[in-house]
Amino acid sequence: MVFWPTNKFNLQIKIMKKSIIQGVISIGLFFGMWFSLKEIDWVGIFKVEKITDKTEQKLGDIFWEGIKKTEQENKNTDVTHAIDSIVNHICQSNNIDIEKLNVHVIMKDEINAFALPNGHLVIYSGLILNADNQDELAGVICHEIAHIELNHVMKKLTKEIGLSVLISITTGNGGTEVIKQTLKTLSSSAFDRSLEKEADMKAVDYLINANINPNNFANFLYKISETDSNIEGYITWVSTHPESKERANYIIEQSKGKLKQFKSILSNDTWNTLKKRVE
Repeated sequence: MVFWPTNKFNLQIKIMKKSIIQGVISIGLFFGMWFSLKEIDWVGIFKVEKITDKTEQKLGDIFWEGIKKTEQENKNTDVTHAIDSIVNHICQSNNIDIEKLNVHVIMKDEINAFALPNGHLVIYSGLILNADNQDELAGVICHEIAHIELNHVMKKLTKEIGLSVLISITTGNGGTEVIKQTLKTLSSSAFDRSLEKEADMKAVDYLINANINPNNFANFLYKISETDSNIEGYITWVSTHPESKERANYIIEQSKGKLKQFKSILSNDTWNTLKKRVE
């Protein structure tokens, strides 16, 4: 009986220690979770969702109208039929809603293609003329469709231009110069390296599903990487798609084990006619 109070005291100490340890663990978990959540760009995420839902269609229309005022669109039926055949085949093979895409061919010597908001896909005649075969062209088209499907266009604009500026454009308060500079951002500057790689990987899947050889897309990247960037016509793709050799290598790596019987979408006559109509 003499030692009972001491035993009781020791028990209380143990209970207190346990409570303190549990408290420290709880606090640690709280701050750990808080820090993890803090690292997530919630504002950016919600901004992208918000602007995509409310203003993407209007932005796409405004940017496309801006291009139409300064550039010549090729509406030759031989051109539109051939390009539509390639795009339709890619979309049908990958369960992509073709109705969401608006494809335009612009008469311009630069080797370039780029995506605008709301599914606008712009292809320059210089790209078609400098593609050695239709598979190279299809690879670039798949890459740009991937940017559209993965919502990269709006992510890029929100990050580099800013939500407030984009909203001002849709409300008519952006001004001609703002629209011009925003268009330049989309047509002549690269996506983040991670987004470019994501689009390349998705493009490989699109090509394989469509029975198009992705190695030809890799060959196109090799080709432009070895071209002098000062030569007119090549500068856009070289400047907007850096590390072309590296990209070509991982495209080939991604294709390994997935290769199968490939076939052309267009006949040789249709492909040759397409190139003649954009000269």
